[in-house]
Amino acid sequence: MIRLTFAIFIFISNLSVASAQERVVIGTQRLTENGALFLAAAQGYFKDEGIDLAMTAYDSDQVVAETLASGATDFGLARFTPTALEAAGKGLIKAIAAQAREKRDYEGSQIIASRVGYSKGIRKFDNLAGKTVGIDALGSTSHYQLDQIARLKHVDPSGITVKPLGTLDAIARAVGTDQVDAAIMPALYARELLIANQARFLGWYSELDEQQLGALFVSTAMIAKRRAVVEKFVRAYRRGVADYAAALLRKDRSSKRTTDIKSKEAATTIARYVYPDRTDAAAAVELGAYYVDPQARLDVADLGRQVAWYKSKRLIDKNIDVHGVVDLSFVK
Repeated sequence: MIRLTFAIFIFISNLSVASAQERVVIGTQRLTENGALFLAAAQGYFKDEGIDLAMTAYDSDQVVAETLASGATDFGLARFTPTALEAAGKGLIKAIAAQAREKRDYEGSQIIASRVGYSKGIRKFDNLAGKTVGIDALGSTSHYQLDQIARLKHVDPSGITVKPLGTLDAIARAVGTDQVDAAIMPALYARELLIANQARFLGWYSELDEQQLGALFVSTAMIAKRRAVVEKFVRAYRRGVADYAAALLRKDRSSKRTTDIKSKEAATTIARYVYPDRTDAAAAVELGAYYVDPQARLDVADLGRQVAWYKSKRLIDKNIDVHGVVDLSFVK
């Protein structure tokens, strides 16, 4: 398990203020899709709610869910995984607000071909038949998306070799060294491979389908014992979501992303969390911003479709129901 403590937290002006605040720990990843959380932290929204926030970075969504279910953290911001759904099914955690979403006319995950894959004739989604595709884990977002691509493009999924590689960094290395023919990756990762001429762009997943990628999760112990704190946390998070949407999701009359001082400032703030060791990453963050519902509302209907898929793959218990996964009392 890779665990890195974020360098940027809410600033406490003195000990008396700190002692009056509620200590809360959230686990997540250093990804642009979690930008709303980072904006809320940087703007002091959690402090305004009386919350002393600590953030811990992990290397996968699965680990985020595992640590939350174990009680090591109070909240988690991550994509849906079998681990998260199983934990929710057991009554350990709940999804209470939205993270990123694949949305038509917005960039999101990119499907790319490696150099060797391109040489084998991969030019579009339909060409994935008979090829090897790198994903992070069985049951991950990329696994689900690959299956949906196959369904929508009438490609036999059994003819695609799925290669789980563990992390996004591992997928990027596999593409760059031609160990796989193709991959589905966040734009932030895919763009670096494209710029380095180590991959070819095939398309956006959002061209084909819309999907609720992840959620803000909370332990049920927090809801039972510290519900008022959960409500405060959600208020602060939703302020960050509103800022994220206002800065990074605006479009002009031609339906192109609007770039201005406001979007650059938001991207610069998020980049400090996503790339703490770089000073040139704001542009990549701005270009790779996922869609997030401006009110942080979950797409429960889509989540229901995902739960059905997980069951069909026998990746989660057959008795898990979408209504047991979510708690909509915090975000109507």
